[in-house]
Amino acid sequence: MLKQVLGSVLTPEETAQVYSAFDQIGDIVIIKIPDELMPKKKLIADAILANVKTAKAVFAQVSPVRGDFRVRDLEFIAGENRTVTEYKEHGCRFKVDVAKTYFSPRLSTERQRIADMVGDNETIINMFAGVGTYSVVIAKANKTCKVYSIDSNSAASELDGINAKLNKVQDRVVTICGDAAEVIKDRLAGRADRVLMPLPERAKEFVDSAVLALKEKGIVHYFAHIKADSKKAGQELGLQDAHDAFAKYDHQVLAIRVIREVGPRIYQIVADVLVSSRHH
Repeated sequence: MLKQVLGSVLTPEETAQVYSAFDQIGDIVIIKIPDELMPKKKLIADAILANVKTAKAVFAQVSPVRGDFRVRDLEFIAGENRTVTEYKEHGCRFKVDVAKTYFSPRLSTERQRIADMVGDNETIINMFAGVGTYSVVIAKANKTCKVYSIDSNSAASELDGINAKLNKVQDRVVTICGDAAEVIKDRLAGRADRVLMPLPERAKEFVDSAVLALKEKGIVHYFAHIKADSKKAGQELGLQDAHDAFAKYDHQVLAIRVIREVGPRIYQIVADVLVSSRHH
C-alpha cells in the first residue's frame, strides 16, 4: 500500500528502500525513513496524508526503541503536530501517547489469544502493562477476572487508568505505577493464576518475580526476542530459552509461538509456561 502511494513521489529504487511496513496507531503514522531519503521526508509524509484517509499526522522514527520505558525518538514531519491519539482494537478504545509510551498495534492477535484463555474468576498480574492494552482487552472479555496492571513509566500508567475507565473496566483493572519486582514482593506475592510478561527484551530478569506472584500453580506468558535464521528455528530456540528461564522451577511449556519478526533474523516469541509449584 505504502509502496504504491510513494511511487508517485520516489523512484522505484527509493520506494524499495522505504520500509513497506509502517505503523499506524489511531490517526498517527510512524515511518522509518533511510538516511539518504531524509531530504524527501516531507514529500513522503504528504503522500501518506493524501492517500491514507484516516491519517492526520506523520512522524519519522529516528531512534530504535530503547531504555526502560521502551520509547523511541520521533521527528514530526507533516499533518497535526501531536503525539496523543485514540486507537481501537477488539471493541476497546485506547488513548495512547506515541512519544511517551511503548505501544504496538502488531500484537492485537496475541492480546486476543491470551484474553480467550482466561478462565472465570482468575487473578491476573500484567507486569509490564504499558497503556493497559492487554489488561483492558482481558478485562473486557472476562467479566469475573481481576487484573493488576503494573508499569514503571508514570505516563503509561496514567493512560492505563484512563483506558480502564474509557472501557468501563476500572472495577476489574487495578493500575499500579511501580517496578514490577518490588510491587509483587511487597503486595502481590502468591496472588495470581496468570502472569503476563510482555517485555521481550528483559523478561528473563524478572522470572523469579513472575513465579513469586503465582499461587501454588499458574501460567506465565513469557515473551522473548530470539536470534534465529528462520521462523521455525526461532520457535525451537524460543522453546529452549523458555526452559532455561524457568529451569529452577517445576514447569511445563504448554505452547510456544513466534509472534512476529522484529528485526533481521530476530523473532519475538511467547511461551505459555505452566509452573506447577513455586518450589524447585
